[in-house]
Amino acid sequence: MTPQQSLLDRLRRLRRKPGLRAQVTLFFMLIGLVVSVSLSIITYVVARNYLLDQRERTAKSQALANAALIQTRVRDLSDRGLGPIRAIDSVSTERDGFALLVLTVDGDTVRRSSRSPLELALPAELLEQVGTNGLTGSQKFPMRTPSQQFASLDGEPYLAFGVNLRSIDAAYYEAFPLSGSERTLRVIGTSLIIGSAVTTAAAAGLGLWNSRRLMRPLSRVADAASELASGSLDVRLDREDDPDLGRLADSFNAMANAVQTRIEREARFASDVSHELRSPITALSAAVDMLDARREEFPGRTGQALDVVVTQVRRFDQMVLDLLELSRLDAGATEVNVEPLQLEDTIRRIAQRYGYNHVPIVVDAAATLPVNTDKLRLERIMANLLDNAKEHAGGPARVTISRADDHVEIAVEDAGPGIAAAERERIFERFARGAASRHRVGTGLGLALVAEHATALGGRAWVEDREPAGARFVVSLPVGGPR
Repeated sequence: MTPQQSLLDRLRRLRRKPGLRAQVTLFFMLIGLVVSVSLSIITYVVARNYLLDQRERTAKSQALANAALIQTRVRDLSDRGLGPIRAIDSVSTERDGFALLVLTVDGDTVRRSSRSPLELALPAELLEQVGTNGLTGSQKFPMRTPSQQFASLDGEPYLAFGVNLRSIDAAYYEAFPLSGSERTLRVIGTSLIIGSAVTTAAAAGLGLWNSRRLMRPLSRVADAASELASGSLDVRLDREDDPDLGRLADSFNAMANAVQTRIEREARFASDVSHELRSPITALSAAVDMLDARREEFPGRTGQALDVVVTQVRRFDQMVLDLLELSRLDAGATEVNVEPLQLEDTIRRIAQRYGYNHVPIVVDAAATLPVNTDKLRLERIMANLLDNAKEHAGGPARVTISRADDHVEIAVEDAGPGIAAAERERIFERFARGAASRHRVGTGLGLALVAEHATALGGRAWVEDREPAGARFVVSLPVGGPR
């Protein structure tokens, strides 16, 4: 196989519609994924909003409290003649947070922060809103409620508040770190992702379990149908508790009963017809043999007509015998008597008995050991294969015996026109003929008998090409006998 063909095969397998079990499992998995992801997103958004809202309220309360403290401290320091900018030192900020006080002292704007880089970390929009730029003692600041903005310092997120302290001509800013909230949200997000994955896997497992539970009755139906097709006409399904599955079991059992009844009726009909034909055919054969013994008394066209009658009566007699044999095989009336046989010696004696002692027999070294099989059935197989090669391919060219694992393969080869690939299975059916043998003499039952006997012995029969020309009719039999 070329790489291009291999790639095409893989693409065809990918495009192939998945089975019912895979579809049910995939459906459950998708439902679990959609539900878990939706709930995770909703949970994360709610948790994020709640955490940020709580953080904002806490920070806002602390900023207002610290602003009030600053306002009191500035007045106190001013009354005592001390530098009011030192009021920032009395503020206690959160860890990793910082505060900034912008104050007008003697007409000058003074800035002092609890940590550097002072207002550089604060958003310009917040500074403008609160009034840090151009702060003078004569200015009145209308804002009395804190303004807030998100900021970033060294890559860490902050929530910054600014309060305009109108009574002391000052502005107070405080930044609160959000890294703790971010870590909490990351933990929540990770947990939700893991939960979604676990939920999806659990949904897929539940879908697989349900698909197996649902497919189990269908598998039993498929197994029963296979047994029915292989010839086990008495196979039936047990009644299911589920009403829908019970209806399926009842329908299958009704179908199996109808099939069994029809096959048994047809088998009885074929058997009865064959038995009824046996007596007149025997009488006809005896009369034809007597006429054939006096053939010299029938010259010209009468002799030719006698030849046709003799041929057709003998063909009819052989067909009835074959039908009777098939009827016994269908009814299971024939037993399998297994005994160890040396195949080369047994097949050589069979060939001599049927007038094929000139056919060479080739045996592999690995096939010289005894094989447990039925001698009479093996004789029927070989006789039909040898006669088939004689009637349709000019006679058998050789017989080969080889070993393949725990089976032995017996092949009758010919140098005839061969069998078309489209006909290689059909020719083992009853009354079936290949295109090359439709106008030849024969009952059309020989190869069917070969296949039936091979199956009864635990093996099978098939045909393949022979090099350089011809066909190989192969019968594979288990070495240890039928199981």
